[in-house]
Order: sequence, then structure tokens, then C-alpha cells
Amino acid sequence: MTKYISLLNGPNLNLLGTRNPTQYGAATLDQIVHRVDEEAKKFGHTIWAFQTNSEGDLVDAIHKSVREAVGIIINPAAYSHTSVAIRDALECMAGPVIEVHLSNIAAREDFRLHSFVSPVASGVISGFGSHSYVLAVQAMAELLK
Repeated sequence: MTKYISLLNGPNLNLLGTRNPTQYGAATLDQIVHRVDEEAKKFGHTIWAFQTNSEGDLVDAIHKSVREAVGIIINPAAYSHTSVAIRDALECMAGPVIEVHLSNIAAREDFRLHSFVSPVASGVISGFGSHSYVLAVQAMAELLK
């Protein structure tokens, strides 16, 4: 079985490109996945991309990744601030976990200041728009050396 990097995206990210582009940018999720895939290839990695609006489906995707992936890049979106279940699932990952956000969540609403995911992540990249994902791939490649 080929090992890959999981690229997991949570709720509302399927609306990228149309949802508040001043906050999240004009790139669609498909465009971001394509950029991530191209960047990962530079380091000899493949990507498995998954997006869901359902917390349980995201936990299931994390479980699949725990069994099959070498690392996880995850944008849990709003679940960052609410989901202990996602945090607990990520804690099971032996490889690196990178939390990524398009916007700078530390400069937004107070409720976004706490992430359940950050304490179990190897690192957090936020605030660079869709380029946050490219930076996450570069960081993941370094961690996997």
C-alpha cells in the first residue's frame, strides 16, 4: 500500500472561491488541492484529499489516515474551536499533523482564539490564504525527512 499525506478539510471549505473571498481568498478548494498535489510531488509525496461538512466523517477520515498516511495536513475550519472528537482522533496519528488555516485565526473573533487541534499538532500555519497549504506541504516534507 502506498503511503501518502492526507489533506483533510472541514466544514464550509467546499464553498471556497465564493464564500467571503475577502476573508478566505478567491481560490477554490479544487485549485488549492491541485497546488498542494503539485507541491507534494516536488518532495516525492502523494496526496489524498478529503473534504466534509460532517464532524463524524472527518473523524473517520482521520482514522483512515492514522492507518494509511505518513502525515496529516488538516484545516478543521470551525471544528478547530469545538471538536474534542477531532482532537482525540488526531492524537492517535504517529506521524506529523499540521493544522492549517487560510485566515489568521488569532486576529479574528475571540471564540477562534482557542483550538482543540493545536495542542496535538506538530505545528500551525495560518494567515497566508491558500499559500498556507503550500507552506504546510513544505513543512510536512521537512518533518518527514
